[in-house]
Amino acid sequence: MNNSSEQLIGKHPRIEAVDALRGFAVMAILLVHNLEHFIFPVYPADSPGWLNALDQGVFNVVFTLFAGKAYAIFALLFGFTFYIQSDNLKRRGGDFGCRFLWRLVLLAGFATLNAAFFPAGDVLLLFVVAGLVLFFTRNWSDGAILAAAVVFLLQPVEWYYCIAALLNPAHRLPDLGVGEMYARVAEYTKAGNFGDFILGNVTLGQKASLLWAVNAGRFVQTAGLFLLGFYIGRKQLFAATEKNLRFWVKTLIVSAIAFAPLYTLRELVTDNGAIVGQTAGTALDMWQKLAFTLVLVASFILLYQRRKFSAAVAGLRFYGRMSLTNYISQSVIGAFVYFPFGLYLAPRCGYTASLLVGILVFLLQVRFCKWWLGRHKQGPLEYIWHKWTWIGTDK
Repeated sequence: MNNSSEQLIGKHPRIEAVDALRGFAVMAILLVHNLEHFIFPVYPADSPGWLNALDQGVFNVVFTLFAGKAYAIFALLFGFTFYIQSDNLKRRGGDFGCRFLWRLVLLAGFATLNAAFFPAGDVLLLFVVAGLVLFFTRNWSDGAILAAAVVFLLQPVEWYYCIAALLNPAHRLPDLGVGEMYARVAEYTKAGNFGDFILGNVTLGQKASLLWAVNAGRFVQTAGLFLLGFYIGRKQLFAATEKNLRFWVKTLIVSAIAFAPLYTLRELVTDNGAIVGQTAGTALDMWQKLAFTLVLVASFILLYQRRKFSAAVAGLRFYGRMSLTNYISQSVIGAFVYFPFGLYLAPRCGYTASLLVGILVFLLQVRFCKWWLGRHKQGPLEYIWHKWTWIGTDK
């Protein structure tokens, strides 16, 4: 179906750059998760010096580029997709609100499936909870949505605790017990009992993951990113117009300039070690990662306008269109590759070998995406999510 016919029936046409950007985010998440062995920190005990140096270099590069940024792009595009679906229905005179809540319920099911193989590392349940902000703000004005996004992204909870600690030196942060939960997750994962692994992951593991997100400032940041993506959709900023491209050039410049001082401030504050360091340090960490995230997004959007670049990353479009399938399947594959009930390659794979495994999995997934989308309009899990979202309608 061409773009003009999609517009005639009241649907937004697909934006190739967004599909490719989503594919880039999921690829980066895959590489980070492979280096982390999917939150299973078991690595070779004795490696030659040159390999240790290479491993450290690989770790520094991948985590500097992608850790905390790939997920942020994924969250930003979640908000953008909400706008597309909401506006498509609005053009037909409907309200996407209740249908979206049902869609979040379905996403909670996918989150449980993903968490079963990803001990204390699933992000989809976080998306379910934080996604409620889109339901409550869906009819707000553009200005109100942007203002709410800014408030969330400023990390008000962290600053509250920071100010409380400054006013009262005896003030203590709430102990959520995340460290103890992760220790228990590590125990049953190392034990290698598949049944205990699955049960522990969907119960204790999910709880640990959500509470870790609270400690890391991700709950509030995710809500802000959802709203920012919603705002970008409202303003059609991903459309390849001269005005929008100038906007992304300005975003790139401002974000790149802001990143260095924010990173330096984060380092200085975090080294403090006190409650102020933990709270203000978390806020500054979120800010510097957001700045770098916007550098990545703006750079990708601008480069995608160049024919050579868009052709070179064409595979990411297919990968992005099947982002849910790829995100969940990479957890299943990673569990089989690294954990004791599978191949148990974790003790044999340092960061460099793990990166190579991640690249291989990515290439195989891209090949599968091209094959599948050559025969179907959507990925398998995307089809289920779409079909069940619109159950009871003719969509």
